[in-house]
Amino acid sequence: MLEAWAPLLSVSAIEPTVRDVPYGEHPRQVLDVFAPEAAANLPILVFVHGGAFVRGDKEQTPLVYANVPAEFSRHGFLAFNVEYRLAPEASWPAGAEDVRDAILWVARHAEKWGGDPTRIFLMGHSAACAHCASAVWDDRVRPPEGLPVAGLALVSPRVVADTRADNPNAHGVRAYYGEDAARYAEREPIGLVRPDAPPTLIALAQYENPLLDFYALELAHRLAAVADQDKGPMPRVIQLMDHNHVSIVAQFSTPCNELGVQMCDWFERVLRGDFGARKLLRSAKAASEVSKSC
Repeated sequence: MLEAWAPLLSVSAIEPTVRDVPYGEHPRQVLDVFAPEAAANLPILVFVHGGAFVRGDKEQTPLVYANVPAEFSRHGFLAFNVEYRLAPEASWPAGAEDVRDAILWVARHAEKWGGDPTRIFLMGHSAACAHCASAVWDDRVRPPEGLPVAGLALVSPRVVADTRADNPNAHGVRAYYGEDAARYAEREPIGLVRPDAPPTLIALAQYENPLLDFYALELAHRLAAVADQDKGPMPRVIQLMDHNHVSIVAQFSTPCNELGVQMCDWFERVLRGDFGARKLLRSAKAASEVSKSC
């Protein structure tokens, strides 16, 4: 799949502004910076790669995953590509702690490259969604005041600690969450959604890895239930047709990019308050304004 997308990605590839900037002391606690020229007061996108908890790299190939921050850099974001420690060397909650530390580092240093630390969006793919969601939702990881994240985007999210026989990455779940399955429910992010969290976007492919589409939809249902009961933000859910678990990220920075366009729309709506705490529909007046704009 990566080879199939390589010709399109090679045309649009751009080099990071700065590579392997440390946000911690471990060799894998580094990030790449993608800064547009003459950047000032830009929204920020922090991307975290997948890898079933035990593998993966911010440059899985010379083109992927750098294509993701490159995509948003072209759309006027200061973008960061984050590396983190892997299991079994770094077990739960180390991945989430690394994401937390990377976000706090970005908030402190983003202005150097023209970023606005009050407009940070956090995006993860696959297993990294567990780290991103836990960093934002889990009181055992996030700072007491929360993380400075305006919105959370979870792409093909692995948010359940699942060791079923039909999960081809069950070994990674055990390596990160431990062998004691009785602890999984208290550690997996799907059970940690909260009404005071930032708005969440969930994207899934039509042809997902086993079970991930079910878990993505279950997460959306739980977020919607929290929005209904506790006035939290409603999630936005996108299913990318004709894509699978790899192509959903490989398509960024190509002419075939569909998800990036929808994500940019969601970012804009979050920043203007459309995805804040749930409110009653703004009556016929709002509907009339929408119809006029169309």
